Amino acid sequence: MTSLEEKCINTIRFLSADAIQKANSGHPGLPMGAAPMAYILWTRHLRFDPSQPDWPDRDRFVLSAGHGSMLLYSLLHLSGAGIGLEDIKSFRQWGSKTPGHPESLTTKGVEATTGPLGQGLANAVGMAIAEAHLAAEFGEGVVNHRTYALCGDGDLMEGVSYEAVALAGHLRLGKLIVLFDDNRISLAGSTALSTSEEIAGRFEAAGWQVLQVADGNDIDAIDEALSSAKAETARPSLIAVRTIIGFGAPNKAGSSASHGAPLGEEELSAAKTALGWPTEPRFLVPADVSAHFAKSADRCESQRIEWQAEFARFAEKFPEKVSEFERRFSAALPEGWENSLDGIDFGQKPISTRKAGEIVLNALAKAQPELIGGCADLNPSTFAWLKGEGDFQSPENKGGLEGAVGGEWGYSGRNIHFGVREHAMGSIAVGIALHGGLRPFTGTFFVFSDYMRPPMRLAALSLLPVVFVFSHDSIGVGEDGPTHQPVEQLASLRAIPGLTVIRPADAFETAAAWKIAIRSKTPTVLVFSRQNLPIFAETKAKAADGVSRGGYILREPEGAPELILIATGSEVSIAVEAAEMLAERSIRARVVSMPSWELFEAQPRDYREAVLPAAVGLRVAVEAGVRQGWERYIGADGLFIGMERFGASAPGDVLYDKFGITAQNVAQTAESLLRD
Repeated sequence: MTSLEEKCINTIRFLSADAIQKANSGHPGLPMGAAPMAYILWTRHLRFDPSQPDWPDRDRFVLSAGHGSMLLYSLLHLSGAGIGLEDIKSFRQWGSKTPGHPESLTTKGVEATTGPLGQGLANAVGMAIAEAHLAAEFGEGVVNHRTYALCGDGDLMEGVSYEAVALAGHLRLGKLIVLFDDNRISLAGSTALSTSEEIAGRFEAAGWQVLQVADGNDIDAIDEALSSAKAETARPSLIAVRTIIGFGAPNKAGSSASHGAPLGEEELSAAKTALGWPTEPRFLVPADVSAHFAKSADRCESQRIEWQAEFARFAEKFPEKVSEFERRFSAALPEGWENSLDGIDFGQKPISTRKAGEIVLNALAKAQPELIGGCADLNPSTFAWLKGEGDFQSPENKGGLEGAVGGEWGYSGRNIHFGVREHAMGSIAVGIALHGGLRPFTGTFFVFSDYMRPPMRLAALSLLPVVFVFSHDSIGVGEDGPTHQPVEQLASLRAIPGLTVIRPADAFETAAAWKIAIRSKTPTVLVFSRQNLPIFAETKAKAADGVSRGGYILREPEGAPELILIATGSEVSIAVEAAEMLAERSIRARVVSMPSWELFEAQPRDYREAVLPAAVGLRVAVEAGVRQGWERYIGADGLFIGMERFGASAPGDVLYDKFGITAQNVAQTAESLLRD
């Protein structure tokens, strides 16, 4: 290590430690221990042009161990990527570009919002999947980059990492490289308190190349390991780097004391003295360090210019492909995409919304080649698949196996088989969306949305247009029983800010819901039924506008309504039947289909008042879930017919009857409300 290289590494360490000390909050241990590997990656290997941080073919770097965010901010500052020294000094303060954990919407150069451990690693797998698919589609002359992630012990303890690592190994994502900050310290103390796992063996068993660096300060060994990882194209690579957390701090290095709190003034000064660094001024960036990082930025700029020249040559040969590539990365929808749904025939018979969703999704996919996704081993049940569009697999995995959906087998396939890995599936989809150029969807049973809540929350926080498809939306699941019957899930997901939840009532509402999801710039949850549902005569004309508004008048009585029945999804048909029963008793009931609370709340007050007029205070809500939240629509005088407990094992129609979610009970309840 030259004196300049040592100076660069110590600049990273103490920019980070100074910022954390000034904020009196943060995690100095990781930046101080991992600075050498980060320095080598960023100055010798990473293709990242700070002057154009959104360059499509850049390498992606994900700091999965997001608590060490000051490491990334220091690197972005030194690289000239738009983080100024004042931003560094404003670490963790209101409105700063340097929040406590990296946020992709806040800071240019931050590829993923990380912090919840394991999520960033799974996001990186999604980015590597996106790269492999786009390279297969457009050619390696246009798409040919690597995805790097830096993770810690905590990332690898989280269960999502097991799921993501296993899938990445199976898919042979050779352009995925993970640096493991192997300091063997967690927040509570030594990792020996909670694990004896041999990490290298786990990754090797999952099909990864594993490289080990015994000394985290040996930059030549780190450099060699990164070169070896880049040379391996058939397997993803893990580089386990044995580091010392809080390196240089005389009393706190190697212990949890340096993990999650500032070093303290005395310890920080002592660390600087121990490593030959001036104690003053704070936030020191020597001129020769700045010049050295500028040379690295020049290298990356040259790589970007070379790519642009290659792209220009590609454009001359394949102008249509270039136009498509640019459209994808601008997130623009293809012209006339909505016409792909023209002429869809759902038939006259009742049809489940999961089946209607399959018809709509496959029609949309013909017009939108960026749609890619799959299920947690449930595509034959959720129908969230793209028929004939191939299986996303390593070509080397074929081994005589037949594809599941038809079409090509390889990285050009658009159906990702996630296996029974819901948590990783959601996080990988987030990574695909973060990468750009593709529009991901996922599919599983609605009850298993509980496994996917962290990535759905991060998709909402990051404003990512992931489509989360869930089927088997209610106790209508039937004989599988309460373990598979969602009861509280609707209320749970409606509580996530920025997440649009849509539960359509029939096939035409399903088509409208998919259109909304495709147009959306934020994540959407589509909740579909297992059981067949009638198609209403009104929805063909009303659903497109009505679903986009979140709620609308589906059926209106003759004369002014005396009461309002509000329902979602599978229960709308029950409300319609109940209204017909009430009409026979000369009771005028309006039926409101309310597929999305979030969309309804976004409507002007006048529209909401027109659908749910205050003058009609007598209301009954019907939903095969818990009551939570319905008070906003039914008020103090309204009644709710739904679930107050978990379900049971029995045929779906029996369960609806036993739990009183029937037209007869709705009509009787509404009549009693009116007569009271």
